[in-house]
Amino acid sequence: MFSRDQIEIQRKKVFGEPNYMELNRPCTISDGIVKLSANEIEEYAKIFDQYNGTFSFFIPASGAGSRMFQFMFEFLSDSKQENEIDAFIDQLNKYSFYDSLSEIIKTEISSQKKDKKKIIEYLLFESGLGLSKLPKGLVPFHRFNNLTITAFQEHLLQGNDLKSSINEFHFTIQKEFEDFFIQECSSIEKVIEKSINVTFSEQDPATNSIAFDQKNKEPLEEKGTLITRPSGHGALLGSLNYMNSELILIKNIDNVQHYSRKDQSNTYWKVLSGILIDLKNRLRSLSESPSIVEFEKLNEKYHLIDKSMMPTSVEQLSELFNKPMRVCGMVKNEGQPGGGPFWVSRNGRITKQIVEKAEISNSSDQQYILNSSTHFNPVMIAASPYSASGKRVDLFDHRDDDAFFITRKSQEGSDISYLEQPGLWNGSMSDWITVFVEIPSNIFSPVKSITDLMNEAHQELT
Repeated sequence: MFSRDQIEIQRKKVFGEPNYMELNRPCTISDGIVKLSANEIEEYAKIFDQYNGTFSFFIPASGAGSRMFQFMFEFLSDSKQENEIDAFIDQLNKYSFYDSLSEIIKTEISSQKKDKKKIIEYLLFESGLGLSKLPKGLVPFHRFNNLTITAFQEHLLQGNDLKSSINEFHFTIQKEFEDFFIQECSSIEKVIEKSINVTFSEQDPATNSIAFDQKNKEPLEEKGTLITRPSGHGALLGSLNYMNSELILIKNIDNVQHYSRKDQSNTYWKVLSGILIDLKNRLRSLSESPSIVEFEKLNEKYHLIDKSMMPTSVEQLSELFNKPMRVCGMVKNEGQPGGGPFWVSRNGRITKQIVEKAEISNSSDQQYILNSSTHFNPVMIAASPYSASGKRVDLFDHRDDDAFFITRKSQEGSDISYLEQPGLWNGSMSDWITVFVEIPSNIFSPVKSITDLMNEAHQELT
């Protein structure tokens, strides 16, 4: 599967010098991030409503749900999370999966001498609901019309309300769960009385990375076969590259509000899409009649490139007409873990990037820039794999192959290291035409722990 040269290339990357991004400055309002007026919000939403082109969703949904139940596993192993468990069980009847519990467990929950371990084991393991064995997309999130709705189904419901002419909902999943996703889709089709085109792909095992022993820096083998690990969500670029819609909306599976609270999120889907449509139209006009002066005006509006990188010739300007495009929502930074928008110095150029904390060195100047950031990436992206000139772009031509991650973890008692491909909205989109737009923070409501479902965004609006 891997040649000796390929093994050596990965080894050098895994154990070589860190490939940190060099932050130039954070993107802020009026310096990399667009802040919209009420009139602009209305205008861009209207552009999307009038859009007649092809349109799809792309939602990574292969992530394991087990991480949502970490405090429960800790309780089962040492009972140290007892207060958190008590609070969780006391609210259990408020969760959408409560109706699926057996009468025996419901009685156990209401009893004064309840067996907490019995309840938790029922929720987690296959002898009961088996929630911890499911991918996050199949975990029940909400109630809708007296139905239990999974995260996967919620995306279908809300996407269907956004526009009737959706070409496809594409989910990246674990192949073993495909039949379950198909069943969940069928249930929603009965509710909305409409057929939905849902397609699936899985992370190609050929994109896996070699696991190296951290101590002796040798590739690990089992019975003469190299041990490999999935190489991160950047490996999903192939799935995205396969899609042909002119407009593709990208969002994480767990960031979805209750159906009754969909309006604001759907409004900003329209806004981000409207900006992308407007930008593409303006760039198309420029490609037909190139003008550096007109591009400067467009750059003032959308902060596409750093002013020091302004093209000085029509030839340089023309390079922009052949790139894919994305418009990314950004929320105010309130201490969330994950990536943020920065101006980055790399290979003699200053560009706008979404950068993860793991890509930033611990040097004082870089940490100062990191701590000065004002916004956070919630992954709400309107993207187009088509250039301004109307050509379908090969997305791999616009990836920064040097923007990889190194993961170090323990696997079955061994400390391993392996390469993760450039992140899907990090290095994999490094050479895209990029717009960052401030969006409301309450649109960002991820479910990292099952208890996050008690937050307001996941409760029915009354």
